[in-house]
Amino acid sequence: MGGHHVSAPAPLVDRFGRVHRDLRISLTDRCSLRCTYCMPAEGVPWLASETVLSTDEIVRLARVAVEQGIAEIRLTGGEPLLRPDVVDVVARLARLQGPAGHPEISLTTNGLRLPGLASGLRDAGLTRVNVSLDTLRRDRFTELTRRDRLHDTLAGLAAAKAVGFAPIKINAVAMRGVNDDEVVDLTRFAIHKGFQMRFIEQMPLDAGHTWERSEMVTGEEILDRLAEHFTLTDRAGRGAAPAQTWWIDGGPASVGVIASVSRPFCGTCDRVRLTADGQLRACLFAREESDLRGLMRSGADDDALALAIRACLGLKQPGHGIDDPSFLQPERPMSAIGG
Repeated sequence: MGGHHVSAPAPLVDRFGRVHRDLRISLTDRCSLRCTYCMPAEGVPWLASETVLSTDEIVRLARVAVEQGIAEIRLTGGEPLLRPDVVDVVARLARLQGPAGHPEISLTTNGLRLPGLASGLRDAGLTRVNVSLDTLRRDRFTELTRRDRLHDTLAGLAAAKAVGFAPIKINAVAMRGVNDDEVVDLTRFAIHKGFQMRFIEQMPLDAGHTWERSEMVTGEEILDRLAEHFTLTDRAGRGAAPAQTWWIDGGPASVGVIASVSRPFCGTCDRVRLTADGQLRACLFAREESDLRGLMRSGADDDALALAIRACLGLKQPGHGIDDPSFLQPERPMSAIGG
């Protein structure tokens, strides 16, 4: 072997010069809620268990990606906390090492299982948590998610705060005639509790394919509503972050808007996604996937997996094309892709 130095691999760059540092991993397509904008009431057919990646497989693919330059891993779902060994997954991912050191591990959740898991996740090395919360009204939460669990989500937020997660972000999908009258209330709640509010434009990723561009509440509308109640100052330096953020009344509180549809940030996108069944997607709206699970289970070595990751990025388009007349919603709903 000798003492020869192994040089770091070239960055994960696509044809448009975008360097990829952020890997989203869906731990499961299952969810404990049935949000109307994501799933029909009866749910969607779950992935067959033998197609879902084992924990060893997730860790292996993540290790290869981290060695290729991935520096941030966000765990998503479905609802990632439904994965029985989620704490172990976090611990193993947090120990990985690449050219940039250990990856930062974050998680997006509906919060229902946080009261029991927040402390273990923190100890395992989770750095940040985002909690989805579209309404503060119990009746509306029940109608939207088809589950009467608002108190559990609020308890989850409190638990995350109690064990020291910071910042804690709240994600809300703004929907016309559903919860768009709560933009200010949600923001006030976040300021009061010390959370960061993020509003997200509704994207065409629902299982029922009912999304209509004209029905979407735009980022600009959200900002106009907020500006009636707060003084908003643009926080410069967004980088590759999807949210454009503003200081509220001079800070320290801030609010963000993720305007994926009306103001795409594809030009600075640094994300790639691994679905729960081991398919790599270069874009949330990609029509093609790379089957890393099949490759891995047929005996491919790490070099072959690294090449497959780079090949997948080679197919990445300049943008998601939602505004293009030829845009086709991906076959899979958000619950199967991972947020």
